Amino acid sequence: MIHHIVLYKPKADVTAQQLEVIMMQTRIQLLKISFASNVRCGRRIDKANEWAFFVAIDFDSKERLAMFHDDAIYIKFVEEIIKPNMATSLVLDYDGDPKRSKE
Repeated sequence: MIHHIVLYKPKADVTAQQLEVIMMQTRIQLLKISFASNVRCGRRIDKANEWAFFVAIDFDSKERLAMFHDDAIYIKFVEEIIKPNMATSLVLDYDGDPKRSKE
């Protein structure tokens, strides 16, 4: 299982209400991608955390993760939701299968 986690810093003008809408839109859009599983997103609970928003998705292989980045729904999501509202991001990908070979 590949765990894809992205931490975001919203742009300075993004309000708490806008972040709520972003969370809703994230779930609505990304859940449409059939091979993306366990789609989660959320906002920080500790104001000291500089990463105010996250998205986490699981994939059954690295190939599915690569397909995700090329998916039309994902591309539209990035263009319409992420780019207008987020200043920067940190992408973290992890392999949760202890038997998979290291590459």
